[in-house]
This record gives sequence, structure tokens and C-alpha cells, in this order.
Amino acid sequence: MSEPNPMTVPMGIPAVEAAAHRPVPDDTELLIITGMSGAGRTRAAAALEDMQWFVVDNLPPNLLPPLVELAARAGSTVRKIAVVLDVRGKEFFNDLQGVVEQLRQTPINVQMVFLDASDEALVRRFEQVRRPHPLRPEGRLLEGIAAERELLAPIKRRSDSVIDTSNLSVNELARAMRTAVHSEDPGELRIVVMSFGFKHGLPLDADHVADVRFLANPYWITELRHLNGHDAPVRDYVLGQEGAREFVTRYAAALEPVLAGYIREEKRHTTIAIGCTGGQHRSVAIADALSALLREGGHSVQVSARDLGRE
Repeated sequence: MSEPNPMTVPMGIPAVEAAAHRPVPDDTELLIITGMSGAGRTRAAAALEDMQWFVVDNLPPNLLPPLVELAARAGSTVRKIAVVLDVRGKEFFNDLQGVVEQLRQTPINVQMVFLDASDEALVRRFEQVRRPHPLRPEGRLLEGIAAERELLAPIKRRSDSVIDTSNLSVNELARAMRTAVHSEDPGELRIVVMSFGFKHGLPLDADHVADVRFLANPYWITELRHLNGHDAPVRDYVLGQEGAREFVTRYAAALEPVLAGYIREEKRHTTIAIGCTGGQHRSVAIADALSALLREGGHSVQVSARDLGRE
């Protein structure tokens, strides 16, 4: 009669391990965005997403610790977490101060940003969107605003930053959020350089369109017709023509102040379209050359050939 396998793991240890809290990495940041309804929380969250924060909207405060632990799991790259918390959470919102104090006892860097605005600005914004105030859905708007101010007064006093959005534009609010999170990085502008064929129509999402049909078309050269602008023979033919490289160099230089202005104005995406007749040869080769030059200037560039292979 064989003996049973000895128990190698003391009973209870798996349950203890399951209940144990995961250590939170020291570089984890938690940013809590709260404040008055209509003060710009949604816009602020969008600005943080553009800064590569992981953003969660309308989360009950008691779920903040599990969220932080989730980010601490092995293999997770999430280190910057932003959570929008407000009176939409109803009775759950009342737990916010206690949960924040609990999290401040951990290695995580916790910041709370409070967005405020004048009564006049809040009334104007609510009237524009034609939505009721969450605390007074059936009553006067000003009564709801007053009730919310009273409810949030202790939280406002405990916040690390208070931003008055009464007279801020969307771009100014984004810059204020960047200052609040101590980010000196102006943010990355993601550029798409797209080649296309005019005979297939203009790209609807293009911010800039350049026409390179002033160059001779490789399509009319038998040896090049079956190739495209990515192929070396076509690329050399296109860029070897008079004015081709000069166009690329000067166009890249002309774009530099525009791209710098986009960054200042918090624009994070732009599409530059380069067009020829069919989108197979000239536009593809020029788009590649322009992309390489922009990358040399420190920009993040993605190349797209919209009509390549299209008859």
C-alpha cells in the first residue's frame, strides 16, 4: 500500500498570499482630479491622456487602492495614473478624503488637483450643454452649484493644486495641467507623412497638402513602372531630378515653425500629405525623404502610403 504524498505547503499559505498586498513601485504616481461640475475635468483628463497618463473617469474612491495594486502587477508599464473623482459618485464620493490619506502612507506619489470656476462661468457652461446640475437635477442651477461648493470645501482645502478655469481656453487648461504635474516636457507631436494619389481624392484628415506632380513621372519609364517609391531605382530617379531635394529641404524648413506652434498650442497630431497622380512613385519617394529629414530634426514621424498598390 503506497503512502500518500507528503504535504509540502502548510495549509493557509495560499490564502495568505492571495490576500497580501503587492508592493507598489516607488515611481508610481497617482493624480486625482476633482472639483466643481463644469470646471473642465473632462478637458483636463484629455490633456493628461496626451501626456501619456493612464486615465480613469468617475471611479469610486474605495477602488483607488485596488487600481494602484493592479498597476503594480509584474509586467505592468503603468506608472502614471490619473483618476477623475466628483459628486457623480454619489455617496461613494464621501470616502475620498479617507482613501487619499490612506494612500499618502504608501510609497506612491499622490497628488490632488482641484478644478474651480466662478458661478458665472459654471452657469454659462451648463447652459451651453443644457444639462442639469448633478446635485440639483430638478432645482435651480445656482442652488446645485452652492451645494456642491459647500460639499467640496474640505477637499479643496486639502488639494495640492487649485486651478481656476473661469477664463482659461482649452489650450491654457492643458498647460495648467502640465504645470500642476510638474511636467517640463512640452509633449510629443506625432506626425504622419502620407503619400496619396490626386486621382483617388484628397485625404480628408490632412492638415497640409503638397503637390509633387512638378516632377517627371516614373510611370512612363518601362523599367520603373512596376516598381514604387520605396524601391531604390524609383527613389533615385525621383530625388535625382532638378528641384526634388531642394523641395524636400525647403518644405521641411517651412514646416518647422508650424510644428513648433502646434506644440505650443497643445496640438498633438498632424498629417502632412504628399500627392502625385496615382500615389505610387513620386509621392511615396518624397514622403520617405521628408520623413527622414523630420526625424533628423527630432520629430516622431510615421509614414503612410494611402494609395500604394491601388489601381
